[in-house]
Amino acid sequence: MSKNNGLEKEEFENNSQACPMTSVMNVIGGKWKVIILYHLRDSILRFGELRKRIPKITQKMLTQQLRELESDGLVTRTVYPEVPPRVEYQSTPLSDELRPIIDMLCDWGQKQQDYIRSVDE
Repeated sequence: MSKNNGLEKEEFENNSQACPMTSVMNVIGGKWKVIILYHLRDSILRFGELRKRIPKITQKMLTQQLRELESDGLVTRTVYPEVPPRVEYQSTPLSDELRPIIDMLCDWGQKQQDYIRSVDE
């Protein structure tokens, strides 16, 4: 890596630490994470149950997103020593703090859907 690229990376890291929104998007950004958190907010779910609730997500992507959410402290993964192994996912107190924000996003999404329906009529 050249010196220039190293300086650019350092500058980016400093800027991302200064911006709280960058921190938020680093943790919950992307297409699936908020949807996963939405489904886990009132439930303890197994992997297959999450797949059924989010039918358009691939197994690989769900696995990746759950691992990242677990790594960031937003989801806990519990493995039960059974045959076959049972694995459950649930939200953490940290992700529960996002509940009002997720509720507001759902409300906004409903208004957006209503608006689109009214324009189409």
